[in-house]
Amino acid sequence: MILHIATRELKSLFLSPLAWTILAVIQVILAWIFLVQVETFLTIQPQLAALPYAPGVTDMVVGELFAWASVLLLIICPLLTMRLLSEERRSGSLQLLLSSPVSMTQIALGKYLGVMFFIFILLAQITLMPLSLYIGTSLDSGKLIAGLLGSMLLPAAFASAGLYLSSMTKNPLVAAVSTFGLLFMLLIINFAAGSNGERSEIFSYLSPMSHHINMLRGVVDTRDVIYYLLFITTFITLTIRHLDAQRLQK
Repeated sequence: MILHIATRELKSLFLSPLAWTILAVIQVILAWIFLVQVETFLTIQPQLAALPYAPGVTDMVVGELFAWASVLLLIICPLLTMRLLSEERRSGSLQLLLSSPVSMTQIALGKYLGVMFFIFILLAQITLMPLSLYIGTSLDSGKLIAGLLGSMLLPAAFASAGLYLSSMTKNPLVAAVSTFGLLFMLLIINFAAGSNGERSEIFSYLSPMSHHINMLRGVVDTRDVIYYLLFITTFITLTIRHLDAQRLQK
């Protein structure tokens, strides 16, 4: 049943112009950034060759590409998640789901996986660009895999927060704005953590961006992975509990 709900959600995304627009716009923007970074690297490559421990093509091109992708995903995820449950509430179809024999866990996970399937398609599209560099050069495969892992876990965390906030309102626009506000606040926390010259470990740990930066550098720490898993589990659990509360009120 979870896969059925996820497939239905993915189909509904591709039946709307939003999904196709996002795929096209993201590809154009990141392709331009990718080509600019490649050109920049080729320009300064002779100077880098004379420097010890100079950044390579993986750092300057692939790392920057995934970093920009994370910024765009912060904007895109609220748009993808805003209609997950709020649209169901507004149209009245959520009442049918709540009264059906489907559990709230299946509904929440199905909706969540539907969005994640789309995000995986988007990331696969983005990953083709750095993979094309293998034609003319070699990459640090470890950093590439770490960056890709971080680029998967980050939007997974974003989507879980968006799912929960979408369950709180029947207005998709309110869900999108509140999700973006929460994610932007978590981004600000990361910058505020080191604004006074002394980095706050608590604020730094609370921000998903700080964990993503570590992976962009090629460092896969189990603490970062555990953070994302806890983040995702927390918001999905909150969504399930909220849906259960709504079912009991009916």
